[in-house]
Amino acid sequence: MMKVILLKDVKKLGKKGETKEVADGYGRNFLISGGLAVEASKGSMKVLVTQKAENEAMDKQLENEAEQLKANLKEIVLDFKIKAGKGGKVFGSISTKHIVEKLRVEHNIKLDKRKFIDTHGASGLGTTLLKVDLYKNKVIGVVNVHLTQQA
Repeated sequence: MMKVILLKDVKKLGKKGETKEVADGYGRNFLISGGLAVEASKGSMKVLVTQKAENEAMDKQLENEAEQLKANLKEIVLDFKIKAGKGGKVFGSISTKHIVEKLRVEHNIKLDKRKFIDTHGASGLGTTLLKVDLYKNKVIGVVNVHLTQQA
């Protein structure tokens, strides 16, 4: 048996950065030769520890940035004018694509439309609150969209 450090996620074995004990042949002939792992030695273990610390620091920084973005989004109200008929019946809707574009143009905030938890967009007059995943389901922001009838 040999110890290896996984460089990539390997199905049914483990995730990147984990140390696993595998059969010699599997380790040398498949994992190491395929660039999926390196043999665990003192030097490679030190590198792994350093990389984990760097990843945790980067992770914390990205989470803090997401928290700041969440606070900024809370203050923003996006106004859209949309055609509506009698009784406030709306023709069409404002999609997440429209919302992302308006945030980028007016507020210089870049979001991915696929990160919206509420994928339906805004489809009724008045205010709609849409949830967006800002960071790994840990930080959930809210985008305030206000629809008014076009004159």
